[in-house]
Amino acid sequence: MCERVSAVIASNIRFLRKQENLSQEEFAERFGVSRQSVAKWESGESVPDLMKCREIAEYYDISIDTLVSLSLEGIDMNEKTTDGKYIFGMVKVTEGGRITIPEYALEVFNIHEGDRLMVMGDTARGGIALAKISLGNIFHKK
Repeated sequence: MCERVSAVIASNIRFLRKQENLSQEEFAERFGVSRQSVAKWESGESVPDLMKCREIAEYYDISIDTLVSLSLEGIDMNEKTTDGKYIFGMVKVTEGGRITIPEYALEVFNIHEGDRLMVMGDTARGGIALAKISLGNIFHKK
C-alpha cells in the first residue's frame, strides 16, 4: 500500500478517536479489534482491512474515500477563520435529497425553522452552497 495512504489512514483514525476523547482501548472495543491493532493503525505500521474501514467510515458518517485519502487532522469543524469562513463538518444526504445543517451553523447564521435558503452550485469546481436570503433582497430594485 502507498505510504501516503497509510499515513492518511493513520492520521484520520487517530483524529477521529481523539475527537471523541476515546482511548485506543475504547476505540478498539467499539470496532471489535485489539488495542494493539489500533496502535498499529495509528502508527502506520498496518492498516484496517476494507470491511473495517467501511465500518469505521459508516460509524463516523464519512466515506471510505475520505477515510483513506483526505487528511482530517487539523480541521476544527467549528473554528472560525480570520475572514469569517467556517468549516462546519460533513452532512449526509438522505432520502429525498434532505440534509441536516449542523447546529453550530444554524446558530452562526441565525437560521430557524421556516427560513428560506437559496441553493447555488458551481459544476466546474464541484461545489454547492446555501445562502440565507430574504425574498425582499432578491426582488429589491435599485
